[in-house]
Amino acid sequence: MLNSILLQAASSADAMGGMSSIIMIVVLIAIFYFFMIRPQSQKQKKINAFRSSLKNGDKVMTAGGIYGRIKDIKDNTVLLEIADGVKIKIDKNSIYQSMQDVAETGADVTNR
Repeated sequence: MLNSILLQAASSADAMGGMSSIIMIVVLIAIFYFFMIRPQSQKQKKINAFRSSLKNGDKVMTAGGIYGRIKDIKDNTVLLEIADGVKIKIDKNSIYQSMQDVAETGADVTNR
């Protein structure tokens, strides 16, 4: 009789141990989502909105650090004037930020 009571107590403890490990896994997934995945997707949405709002005449900086003014925008490419009469065609996804964003963050554009 005592053996059966002890076996039932042990099996119920094992079941609770399994539930607590499942709860811990769910908590870890939630932490990863709220601290890593969600902020990254929000940042990507902001970047995509910025790139879709580009227009001719905007001063921008590319991912490679080239500063210029947009002369023409097509589907996936941008014609960027980097000096008087010097134009380069770049991928739209390589545009990093506008010069207005650079000025707001306090970056010194003239010394680059």
